[in-house]
Amino acid sequence: MFLRAVHIYPLVPLLQDSGLHSITPQALVTMSGAALGIEVVFVFFLALFLLQRYGDFKKQHKLVLVATLLAWCLCFLIVFIIPLDVSTTIYNRCIARNAVTPATINVSQFTTSTRPGITNASTSEAAAKPSSVMSDAHQECYKPWSYIPKGIMPIFWRVVYWTSQFLTWILLPFMQSYARSGGFSITGKIKTALIENAIYYGTYLLIFGALLIYVAVNPKFHLEWYQLQTIGIAAANTWGLFLLVLLMGYGLVEIPRSHWYGAKKGYLLMKTYFKAAKLMTEKADAEENLEDVMEEVRKVNECIKYNHPLRKCVDTILRKCPTEYQEKMGRNMDDYEDFEEKNINYPSEKTLVKLHKQVNYAVQRHNRTQVQWRMLLEQAFHLEDVAKNETSATRQFVHTFPPQEPESWITRHFYTPSVEWYWECLLRPWCLRILAIILAIFSAVVVWSECTFFSTNPVLSLFAVFIQQAETTYNYIYIEVACFLTIFFLSICVYSTVFRIRVFNYYYFASHHQTDAYSLLFSGMLFCRLTPPLCLNFLGLTHMDGSISHQNTEQTAYTSIMGSLKVLPLIADGFYIYYPMLVVILCIATYFSLGTRCLNLLGFQQFMGDNDMTSDLTDEGKELIRREKRKRQRHEDGETRRREWKERYASNREDTSRNRNVNSEPKEPTYTEMTTSRSSKYTRANNRTERDRIELLQDAEPLDFNAETFTDDPLDAESGRYQPAGRYLSMSKSNSRIFDDV
Repeated sequence: MFLRAVHIYPLVPLLQDSGLHSITPQALVTMSGAALGIEVVFVFFLALFLLQRYGDFKKQHKLVLVATLLAWCLCFLIVFIIPLDVSTTIYNRCIARNAVTPATINVSQFTTSTRPGITNASTSEAAAKPSSVMSDAHQECYKPWSYIPKGIMPIFWRVVYWTSQFLTWILLPFMQSYARSGGFSITGKIKTALIENAIYYGTYLLIFGALLIYVAVNPKFHLEWYQLQTIGIAAANTWGLFLLVLLMGYGLVEIPRSHWYGAKKGYLLMKTYFKAAKLMTEKADAEENLEDVMEEVRKVNECIKYNHPLRKCVDTILRKCPTEYQEKMGRNMDDYEDFEEKNINYPSEKTLVKLHKQVNYAVQRHNRTQVQWRMLLEQAFHLEDVAKNETSATRQFVHTFPPQEPESWITRHFYTPSVEWYWECLLRPWCLRILAIILAIFSAVVVWSECTFFSTNPVLSLFAVFIQQAETTYNYIYIEVACFLTIFFLSICVYSTVFRIRVFNYYYFASHHQTDAYSLLFSGMLFCRLTPPLCLNFLGLTHMDGSISHQNTEQTAYTSIMGSLKVLPLIADGFYIYYPMLVVILCIATYFSLGTRCLNLLGFQQFMGDNDMTSDLTDEGKELIRREKRKRQRHEDGETRRREWKERYASNREDTSRNRNVNSEPKEPTYTEMTTSRSSKYTRANNRTERDRIELLQDAEPLDFNAETFTDDPLDAESGRYQPAGRYLSMSKSNSRIFDDV
């Protein structure tokens, strides 16, 4: 009863002053549970939206999608629930500081405090204060709207943390190797995944073993299960913090700079031209690689007949090939020739496994480059339209090509050409500049706090100052908003870098459903490794972590799950304190584009305005965009003429059928009609011939020699399709490109 009075008493004056006399403690618990439930539902749909944007629900394996969705949800939950944990901890600290007051004033039988750390002197001093002062102190300790009762958050964090660690260290690496494996059976894929992950697991065990030996040799420590658990958590967080600082140093500079340059149309257009030149090279390379792999598949398909023991493996490979290649290989396959033991060097199953893996990679890469090329063309055309419309006197946005997607009701009624012109040409650049300035200020605050968060007297971390000032007034809304904005910005800096980085072609995040299973699982692994040290770093910046603030106060539930790092003073007082300071060096290197310049020196072309190679690729990309623009313009003109001809033909046919219906009705001929019929009976044959010639001309389809009816994409369903007559519709590429520049 005493504890219940302590928790409810501070809330009663607040509710009485606000007039809410009917709110009960059960209603408050319901409100806090609703806040937690709403955030869980929101995080689920956020992760589902991102997965739908980057993954492919129709083609990718359901287990890969479920594992990636679960990993993203767990990581996003940690980010969104941490502010609620902070506000609940601040309230619990207030209750702990004022726990003696109800016993002194309201309950006469409690004359002394039994709480550890509260002396008789403090009790007598509290009793000597006026009751009004103690009442005011109690009114300050009211429950936050999102208060979570004790016992819930530790269980929640324990489930979320250990599930994410199981995913990132055991399940996801295994599924990653399983998804990339070219095996034809489940057993073969599992064997390949175990072999590939042996070195990976060995690295983690090596780090854990080194820390374990350090604790075992040190005579000050005695190994217990809690200490072993803390060592494992410290090893995982050390690994994650090492990557965290690298990714954060890049994001703190690149995100504000990208928004600032986003307001410069000329810069964006030049960068788009540069990307077009690089993407065209990658696209041609992907097409050539696909042709080479399909040639290997064709040889294997012709070698292994239908009754060969490995024919099932070949059929599995053929199902992964594009449809056009399947049709070509099917026509060249003679299924009536039986398999015989001849002196033919048949491929082994291991060779087919390797070929299967190459086919999956080549098809995925080819499809990705094709989609990226189309998206890049749309972006380039839009930027060119913006540059042209900036000098428009009518202030009406005019598109060179009609939008590919159908126009929605909102776009048709609200986003008119006039509104679009004001947004694209006037408002959007200024909004991006203002946003870039705000993000730059936020980045500067983060860098300053990362270098000074270990100072507790005086408090130099700005985030800690903000939270402590709000804690004095118990403004929980401000506390939660400030915590959420801080950790959300840190997460954006880290997660956006994960989405941007590209490790050759093995890890590549591409939108529009073009990210393969390997990259999706790899992103889930990175998120699960980066999020726990990110949240610990945030708690250190705000001095909510006792190992940083060195205060004997109640810790957050998340910190209690992480365990006390006092068992590893080298990590707690050394690496966790001084390593984040390296973010300053990384920010400076990113600001001066040192990484970009190094990649240019190594032969990896990067966009730099003061480089000759950049200028050459920009000019090349500009010419490619012009060529594609002329090609699409000819295609649009051909479609327009074909549509007009069909409409005219339909109207002529309708008029002809109407005239026939009218002429078929029996009626009394007039004198003029009888005279005309009598005079034209000798020329009836000529008129019928002329009428037949006109109908034949009307039935003929127009021939548009400028229209692009063929495509260079070997995966396009309209390219090279086989007709019943036995001829291909596709022409030579060299002949179809002769008049591209005319």
